[in-house]
Amino acid sequence: MNTTIVTWGIAIYIILALAVAFMSRRGKQTDMSGFFLGGRKMNGILSALSYSATTYSAFMLVGLAGLTYQGGVGALGFEIVYFTGVTLVALFGRRYWLAGKKFGYVTPSEMVGDRYESKAAAAAIALVSCLFLIPYCAVQLAGVGYLLQGITNNAIPFTTGVIIATVLALLFSYTAGIRSVVWTDSLQAVIMIITSTIVVLLLIHGLGGFGQFFDTLKTNHPESLSVPGNGYFDFLTFLGLTLPWFFFSLSNPQVSQRMFMPSSLKGLRQMLIGFLLFGFIYTFVSVLWGFSALQMFPDLSTADLATPKLLSSDLIPPILGVIVMVGILAAAVSTIDSIMLTLSSMFARDVYGNFKKQPNEYKQLQVGKIVIPIIAVLAFAFAELKLDLIAVLSVAASSGLIVVVPSFFGTFFWKRGTAAGVISSVSLGALIVLVLEFTGTKPLGLGAGIWGLLISTILFISVSLMTKAPKQKATAFKNL
Repeated sequence: MNTTIVTWGIAIYIILALAVAFMSRRGKQTDMSGFFLGGRKMNGILSALSYSATTYSAFMLVGLAGLTYQGGVGALGFEIVYFTGVTLVALFGRRYWLAGKKFGYVTPSEMVGDRYESKAAAAAIALVSCLFLIPYCAVQLAGVGYLLQGITNNAIPFTTGVIIATVLALLFSYTAGIRSVVWTDSLQAVIMIITSTIVVLLLIHGLGGFGQFFDTLKTNHPESLSVPGNGYFDFLTFLGLTLPWFFFSLSNPQVSQRMFMPSSLKGLRQMLIGFLLFGFIYTFVSVLWGFSALQMFPDLSTADLATPKLLSSDLIPPILGVIVMVGILAAAVSTIDSIMLTLSSMFARDVYGNFKKQPNEYKQLQVGKIVIPIIAVLAFAFAELKLDLIAVLSVAASSGLIVVVPSFFGTFFWKRGTAAGVISSVSLGALIVLVLEFTGTKPLGLGAGIWGLLISTILFISVSLMTKAPKQKATAFKNL
């Protein structure tokens, strides 16, 4: 694709998105709730679009399409499992929102720490989230790098794409905090869903229509239409990939923090319903992208180049290809800036704030703003390593975050849980996941995420039973 057209597309997007971000600024945001939660005043439609753009990032049209290219229809099953996991929002969303409204929580880790009456428990969850989410943030940066590199035939190098995404995420984060992120997310979500759907319909039409499309797959790539197909999605691999993804909406704080943001319970319900509709469409679009690439470019050196190759193909009008490219770039940036804001709020609130004798809201906010560029630099450095498939790296991050899941279930549903149970399960569980991921070890053939959930659950329950449970907040949370 012509580099000039791509450059102009990026430039127009930057101007438009920055204009939306600056228009979203309303008054001075001098406290944590205002900057990181939008004052808890987000309406349902904006919340749904922002939730969608943040969740369905570069992972989908780059990562999931690449995973489909690599392993076939098993990728659809993988994503459907995540989709069913969003039902956790139906279970926890109302409780999160009520707890946040009643006690003024800014971060999920703050909520858990207060429930177990332990600042150390909040800090442990915050630090583990930083440990695993910075690599996930890097995955999004890498997605942009691969996208721009592939669509321009290396005219825009990988590193340049990563730098563009990093700078944009910083700009959106600082402009008006989460308010600017939500508004730019909404713009990005609309672009994503409309243009990607149009393009996949053009691709299928160009490949002979739906009937011919699947007949060709059946003839030339029959293994792509079955599970385990070419062997990529054997049962244990599938389980190891999908289990962490099922708990994504609960374990990933940049997503669960959004349950604090809607202005009402009605807005929360609208957020969930809107996200489910968006996700249903976008999942099938992304899988069809992967199948299209498999037919047109069966010998790619890496599966993550599937989408860039499609966008630069003759079947896609250049202008439409650039618009879709901008949508993918925007989606990745929306996830990156959301992660930056969430991690900085957790560090300021649950690490810095918890260990000050008299924590000050304004000082916490300043610390949070200072931490944002530090997170960006670390994510950039990690992205430059260019490790593995984007989809697999995303799941690896979720494998580490899954260790917090037992603590969140205990927060609302088990009065016997203790701070010691939280700290031990989160800390030791994270350490075990790290060791397994770095060594590539799979005891009994099970992935790190499965072991992380199993061990953290056992530790949480056993240590809690051996220690004294707090009573004051346990009853309050049980009744939410």
